[in-house]
Amino acid sequence: MDDLDQLAGRFEEHRSRLRGVAYQMLGSLSEADDAVQETWLRASRADADEVRNLAGWLTTIVARICLNMLRSRTSRREFYLPDPVVSPAEGLGPEDEALLADSVGLAMLVVLDTLVPAERLAFVLHDLFAVPFDDIATIVGRTPTAARQLASRARRRVQEATPVPDADLSRQREVVDAFFAASRKGDFDALMAVLDPDVELRSDGGLTRPAVSALLRGRAEIAGQARLAHPLAPFARPALVNGLPGAVVAPRGEVVSILSFVVRDDRIVAIHVFGDSARLQRPDLSPWLR
Repeated sequence: MDDLDQLAGRFEEHRSRLRGVAYQMLGSLSEADDAVQETWLRASRADADEVRNLAGWLTTIVARICLNMLRSRTSRREFYLPDPVVSPAEGLGPEDEALLADSVGLAMLVVLDTLVPAERLAFVLHDLFAVPFDDIATIVGRTPTAARQLASRARRRVQEATPVPDADLSRQREVVDAFFAASRKGDFDALMAVLDPDVELRSDGGLTRPAVSALLRGRAEIAGQARLAHPLAPFARPALVNGLPGAVVAPRGEVVSILSFVVRDDRIVAIHVFGDSARLQRPDLSPWLR
């Protein structure tokens, strides 16, 4: 086996982690895959014989690629949601665990999209993947102290703006199931009972379904919308969405939306509705079409 074959084998051992770093940085599964592929191309052209810490070296490469991708982005649409990671309701598999790191649902990724690229990189690498600030500093071209400050600002923003769910996942599921049961019946009072007074719903229909995109606040308005959507409720199949209770809505063998919920103190405080049809044509959603 030649050196490139050996490097390829070692690279595959780190692929899941690299993809997780890229996904948390970019919020896009396809862009994360592109970043990992570019990481391999750069690594394969470099002299890796003297690299002692392959994981750290590869993480640095993928982080730089992601940072460049973030900096080159045009502005996001107002109601943009990151790509959801959908897993069976029974639990996450090893691949999804590596992809999600320690993130808390889509809500945190939405907040990360509001950060400047260097802040996002510092927070993701340090807080989610335990990369030292000395290494982060070389990537962003700052001192270690400045890199620490970037992560601190990002962490403060994430903590202020990201709702923290209850710890009991099974209890969260019960609350979400009660929401769908009330929606199927068109029961406005039951919907109001499971929604927090300050609940927020963010919906992303993408460029193909702009009418779906919305930002709603308050349980009366959201309960009213859920009651109107009751014909779709029977087609909601339980799933984990970025590690939190959610559902895949697939009438007539076609995924039309993915919902994720944040439950705190036995009330739903946030709902994310992913309805971008251009990004719902994914083979990993096929188990929910049966």
